[in-house]
Amino acid sequence: MKFEKKDIIEILENAFTYIVVFAMFAYGIGKMVQFNDAVPINKTIAEMTGMQIMWAFYGYSKPFIITLGIMEVSGGILMLIRRTRILGCFFVTTILVNVILQDIFYEVNVGALRAAIIYQFLILFILWLNKDKLIQCFRILLSTTLFDGFKKKYFVKIILSLILFVVLRILEFYVTIKW
Repeated sequence: MKFEKKDIIEILENAFTYIVVFAMFAYGIGKMVQFNDAVPINKTIAEMTGMQIMWAFYGYSKPFIITLGIMEVSGGILMLIRRTRILGCFFVTTILVNVILQDIFYEVNVGALRAAIIYQFLILFILWLNKDKLIQCFRILLSTTLFDGFKKKYFVKIILSLILFVVLRILEFYVTIKW
């Protein structure tokens, strides 16, 4: 059996995808138990490490943690399905960038940070392997430039949108202030 270059690329993409998907499933499902008993800490914030503060924050709200877990699993599912893989890569990237930043700024153990960075690099490689599809998508999205078909009607729409924006922001201010 002889594999062509296209076959080898597909095998690589699938293997990298499976690594990231497995991690998203493990972390997403693990959220159900990962932060149990994380809240009761008998220290002041000044005495706690960044990781203890983060653990206490996440452990405070079980629904929040479950939501994060569902998002991780959903991203993994999107990546697993070939037709939604690129969308899944972007979805999981938003999760991983958040994890990487938290791991850095809250000084979570280096192993967790390295794993998240590896997963993100694998996603970037998957996107690189699909660069032709991505370029095609961006060409379609950017096929109309700002000044193509610039007409008076378009200008009026922008002005009306800005006026509505200001009105809604003022309304938001009055709805959200403390009475």
